[in-house]
Amino acid sequence: MEVAATKLVQWFNELRSRVHLYLHAQTLGPVRTENGGSQDDQPPTQYIDGEERVIFVNAPHQPAKYKNNHITTAKYSFLSFIPLFLFEQFRRYSNCFFLFIALMQQIPDVSPTGRWTTLVPLIFILSVSALKEIVEDVKRHRADDEINMREVEVLRDGRWQWIQWRAVAVGDVVKVHNNTFFPADLVLLSSSEPQSMSFIETANLDGETNLKIRQAHPDTANLLDTAELMNFRANVQCEPPNRHLYEFHGVLRETNKQSVALGPDQLLLRGAMLRNTRWVFGIVIYTGHDTKLMQNNTTTAPLKRSTLDRLINTQILMLFFILLLLCILSAIFNVIWTNANKDGLWYLGLQEEMTKNFAFNLLTFIILFNNLIPISLQVTLEVVRFVQATFINMDIEMYHAETNTPAMARTSNLNEELGMVTYVFTDKTGTLTKNVMEFKRCSVGGKLYDLPIPSNDHESTSDNTHSCELIKDIVEGRSMQDSSNSIDKKKAEHAAVLHEFMIMLSVCHTVIPEKIDNSIIYHAASPDERALVDGARKFNYVFDTRTPSYVEIIALGEVLRYEILNVIEFTSARKRMSIVMRTPEGKIKILCKGADSVIYERLTPIPLETSDLDQEHVDDFREVTLEHLEMFASEGLRTLCFAAAEIPENVYQRWCELYHKASISMINRENMLEQAADLIETKLTLLGATAIEDQLQDQVPETIQALLQADIKVWVLTGDKQETAINIGYSCKLITHGMPLYIINESSLDKTREVIIQRCLDFGIDLKCQNDVALIIDGSTLDYALSCDIRMDFLELCSACKVVICCRVSPIQKAEVVDLITSNKKAVTLAIGDGANDVAMIQKAHIGIGISGVEGLQAACASDYSIAQFRFLKRLLFVHGSWNYSRMCKLILYSFYKNICLYVIELWFAIYSGWSGQILFERWSIGLYNVVFTAAPPLAMGLFDKVCSAETRLAHPALYATKNNGDSFLSIRIFWIWIMNALFHSALLYWLPLMALKQDVAWGNGRDGGYLLLGNFVYTYVVVTVCAKAGLIINSWTWVTHLATWGSIILWFLFIFIYSNFWPVLNVGAVMLGNDKMLFSSPVFWLGLILIPTAVLLLDVTVNAVMNTVWKSVTEAARENEIRKSDPGEVFSNQDYRSSLTETARLLKNVKNVFTRRSNAASRVNVEVELSHGFAFSQEEGGSVTQTDVIRAYDTNLPKPGGM
Repeated sequence: MEVAATKLVQWFNELRSRVHLYLHAQTLGPVRTENGGSQDDQPPTQYIDGEERVIFVNAPHQPAKYKNNHITTAKYSFLSFIPLFLFEQFRRYSNCFFLFIALMQQIPDVSPTGRWTTLVPLIFILSVSALKEIVEDVKRHRADDEINMREVEVLRDGRWQWIQWRAVAVGDVVKVHNNTFFPADLVLLSSSEPQSMSFIETANLDGETNLKIRQAHPDTANLLDTAELMNFRANVQCEPPNRHLYEFHGVLRETNKQSVALGPDQLLLRGAMLRNTRWVFGIVIYTGHDTKLMQNNTTTAPLKRSTLDRLINTQILMLFFILLLLCILSAIFNVIWTNANKDGLWYLGLQEEMTKNFAFNLLTFIILFNNLIPISLQVTLEVVRFVQATFINMDIEMYHAETNTPAMARTSNLNEELGMVTYVFTDKTGTLTKNVMEFKRCSVGGKLYDLPIPSNDHESTSDNTHSCELIKDIVEGRSMQDSSNSIDKKKAEHAAVLHEFMIMLSVCHTVIPEKIDNSIIYHAASPDERALVDGARKFNYVFDTRTPSYVEIIALGEVLRYEILNVIEFTSARKRMSIVMRTPEGKIKILCKGADSVIYERLTPIPLETSDLDQEHVDDFREVTLEHLEMFASEGLRTLCFAAAEIPENVYQRWCELYHKASISMINRENMLEQAADLIETKLTLLGATAIEDQLQDQVPETIQALLQADIKVWVLTGDKQETAINIGYSCKLITHGMPLYIINESSLDKTREVIIQRCLDFGIDLKCQNDVALIIDGSTLDYALSCDIRMDFLELCSACKVVICCRVSPIQKAEVVDLITSNKKAVTLAIGDGANDVAMIQKAHIGIGISGVEGLQAACASDYSIAQFRFLKRLLFVHGSWNYSRMCKLILYSFYKNICLYVIELWFAIYSGWSGQILFERWSIGLYNVVFTAAPPLAMGLFDKVCSAETRLAHPALYATKNNGDSFLSIRIFWIWIMNALFHSALLYWLPLMALKQDVAWGNGRDGGYLLLGNFVYTYVVVTVCAKAGLIINSWTWVTHLATWGSIILWFLFIFIYSNFWPVLNVGAVMLGNDKMLFSSPVFWLGLILIPTAVLLLDVTVNAVMNTVWKSVTEAARENEIRKSDPGEVFSNQDYRSSLTETARLLKNVKNVFTRRSNAASRVNVEVELSHGFAFSQEEGGSVTQTDVIRAYDTNLPKPGGM
């Protein structure tokens, strides 16, 4: 019965949903435009990119099929794994080659090494690679599930239900609570705030630190409880999914009512967070990969390959052609030898058809020589990379205890790439900064004050405030108001300035207070304003109440009410914000805060007839404040200047009429408002300045300095404002004070081209060098700069600058900037960020780093590696990156070396075997060479070798530069040097034993051996030589490396002793019977064991000795200093390295030359050289809801709706 009842309920719900859709379709009203008229029901003309979608409210079963809300950043799905994995594996030429060899070995009588010697290892390699990819991709799926399984309240079946994000469907009505992310793209219906406003934080989308205001349409603002929402019958017609974050066009069609237009102000985007708002109701319109967030990211994770992989892939192709040439020559020589000897060797049956014989011999030699390309290399690389990734995951030094977040290698294919980075592209908000503003210091009346330390988070006690210097000055000055002493009068005047300054901090803002449990929480769209009000509270000037007409503050325990008359809002062009208010005494005052450059030019001019004493006093006040501003800026603090003036009643009334006329003007309204503001914002009196810290993540300046010292170029790509971006550049020491700033803010392609070309000309011959100049460009200008016309000129200009900061950029622009470097520079790029807006650049860069441990995990899920803090990037690159790069270079070179040493001997032996394709070594010995006898040394050097310790690499970032990596650096030239060296060694390892056994008598009793005995001689010497070669290139000796190197030699001797006695007990290795006794009883063998490997490696030892003595690399010198227990940093003071330090002097000279040339074109080039005063202020601009609307809407004395 229960099952039947459940099915009946499901059927009823489905029927109700269908009827609901039908009713919607029958009762739609005409569209109401902004002026109240109506228009046809034809689809809007802006839907040109695809069909518009129609979404029925409260109906998760839509008539059209939309994407679900499940998102994935993983590489593979269950169905795509096999084709994508095989595609990725067979992009490697070596795997294609071995597949061909494995197929050729299946042809009867062709393979001299058996049918399975290549196929079985190839299957093993693919299996290991598949297992590694599965393990890594499972981690990505789990990270995706962490997001997809978050829960949100959805209105279904007449009640609110908590469901997972992935189950949210288009048409659902959802309830989102404060400080939570939006699960999909929503249209705002209503909220807990007055006039259905809501505050959202979009730092995860565009990097901006200020909150943005969204407001529901008045027709839906009254939907404040469940019953009203359930009875709401409407649909939303909107544009198809697109990636434009700030654009949205839609129509809300409500049953039996006129339809209304929807725009960006009603759109709540996935990835944004609800702030300062208890709850909102919204309709889901885009889900999953249709959301604007996901539209700005690639839908699937790219298949990235390391630079070493690409390099080796190319060299393997070259080796294949060489191998093919050798095989063709060997087959030709076989034909020649056969023709010359077929009559005398008739018993060998050499009379077969020559064409057929040539073809079979060619295949035989291809199979015989195929191991010139090491099949074991791929499986060794996979194992080593997987373990290296485990080392990264287990590094306790990159574990962040506060968030319980370790480092995570989400892919191991790029481990060595971490040691080759040349460019780092970093986001600002959440990556370099904490997105937390804190009031630090202030300058009032020419005197500096530090912030008092409160006793708790919200309230400062009387003891705290009265013990601070500022409060003491106020209290002391007030007590001296009636004194006739000049010094006391100055103190009284200063106290009045302090009091007015603190009043201004408490009143001149758009903050909303909320009282919860006898404490006050401040909500603000501007983080700067919240920091200022919080700072004033710590001085015991508490902002307490806001109503549409007045505010109340508690100043040193006294309740004061100020009537807010006018608000002149902040814009980037004005760089200031003002409030006109009426004081409790009835006076009208204007309070103005902003950049020092705009405040100072609006101060009351100093009268010429002012006495010298007064002149000195005024000048000191202003000049001292400027000095304080410069000091604040040098510390990387955000500064604001504060000034005020009293306005006569009649002057204010005349201005008020003028301002009202400007505000309702239909023509040139903005200019008229600006002119009206200029009339009132004049003849101000300077009060002081504030310093706000945009708190950096731990050790950010130190990390950036280390990256710069390692010859890594650091570019900041942020969606935040230009002033904020520049300010952070100073605070994190990326920009130094006195460094010229090239600022490009142009409004057209032609102007952008002109400026970029002019600045390139200014550099002259230094354009190809890096100059001590910072380039700052905004997002709109960047669009022009990245166009085809001037793209390469812009790249040259960026390359000539030491610092590049791109501000107000979109996620796609971030990816385009990264692509500019990856596509045109032979450099390894790294992108690091924490937000969803960073995913595109993370996926575009060679290496993507995500900041995890924060609420938004989109960047971490899409990254190749995730860390909890920016500071861990230093250890990830300098320690793990450098170690892995050095290890992988040695592993790759050594793998080719050891294979060529053994398998080219078959070529030398072919000369003596009539080019017959006969093998010199026993088959099992050949098969076990890479698997057993020489497998351990490359694994050991790939996992445990290190030139310098972690402490040395972290202390001396210059060691990271690839030019200092010494013999661990892998290039085409070095690769072929190793190949030629291996060929030379293989020749010695064959011909020297052959000459020692030339008379074919190796024993005193006159016995001799066959070709297999020669093979065992040579094989032994090869194993000893290649293991000794490993000993020469391993720098860090541990018991593991000793066991791997010397244990491999012992293992061969044990093998030959045991294997030579298998037959007839086991039907294996009959040809090896007794070879151990013959081998070990030969004096020639033991003498050769000492002399031949020594002779072969003598040249290598000599070259190493000369290189480490005469042409010693900085890395090698640092290692030697470590061994001697002296300071590794001493290597940077020697003459060889000191020459590189003259680079700084060259840069300074370049800058001087640049500005010498620039002076001739100063009118055309905008370069800021003056000392920065650190102005920065975050506030939303251009929204339909103004800051005036916000403060006029709130009455904090009234309760808020519950939304139930």
